[in-house]
Amino acid sequence: MTTAYFSHPACLAHVNPPGHAEQVARLEYIAAALDAPEFANLDRRNAPICDENAPLLAHPRSHIDAIKAASPKEGRAQIDADTSMSSGSLEAAYRAIGGGIAAVDAVLNGDATNAFVACRPPGHHAEKTRAMGFCLFSNVAIAALHALENHGLQRVAILDFDVHHGNGTQDVLWNEARVRFASSHQVPLYPGTGEAGEVGGHDNVLNFPLVSASTGREMRTAWGEHILPWIEDFAPELVLVSAGFDAHANDPLAGLNWTTGDFAWLTGEICDMADRTCNGRLVSSLEGGYDLAALGESVAAHVKVLMEHSA
Repeated sequence: MTTAYFSHPACLAHVNPPGHAEQVARLEYIAAALDAPEFANLDRRNAPICDENAPLLAHPRSHIDAIKAASPKEGRAQIDADTSMSSGSLEAAYRAIGGGIAAVDAVLNGDATNAFVACRPPGHHAEKTRAMGFCLFSNVAIAALHALENHGLQRVAILDFDVHHGNGTQDVLWNEARVRFASSHQVPLYPGTGEAGEVGGHDNVLNFPLVSASTGREMRTAWGEHILPWIEDFAPELVLVSAGFDAHANDPLAGLNWTTGDFAWLTGEICDMADRTCNGRLVSSLEGGYDLAALGESVAAHVKVLMEHSA
């Protein structure tokens, strides 16, 4: 079997204001890192544009219409203080959704063991009716609901290791008993959610706050002793990952001190759990990560582990 890699040049056409952390170069650094010889066997695929109804899995029509209406023909439209759209943003967002759905289809149809989706804009801050935090649509939540509604699954897990809490994913799936959502993240930090007491409408949410300056040691305790056992007890039929790499010590937007080796360890532990529960069926999607060199290096480590588990 294989690790499928979904991306598309159109995702480079989502252009934020000069100096914005969520920049085009993020995908360029990832592409350069994955050009190394050890990734020669990576199964590279174009992320398709999603069906126009796909966002309705997570968002009301009014939200979709508002994003379409805000999309500029030229120049830039500001959605909130740190979220904007350029003329290429809408297609990029639809390919981020489409890439996640195509990756889920590939894994569940037996066309790939696992997959990584390198698209932008990211998605885990987009709530049901609100674009925010660089995100327009809730990409991973849409992928989870697609798996439930179109593949007949009953249990899907979402694991979010971005340094910022995935408030959007949590908002969309708060009352969805068929999904367990687990997140580790720095607290206090944007967006100000993700306290341990936020448990979802069906005890289907697990938040594990981490204090500023904590390291991979605290992360390994959180994931190894708390998060992954809770997810494994759910026996998911598919594992989705919101893969943000901004907990890296070099990242400018936060204060955790993870290393590239920590991301490799965590990826391996998630893959091992997926191997035990769902034959390794896993789809990982890019979220944050804003130090370009650390992002490229960490994604390469992440994808290398995915490939080892798909061999």
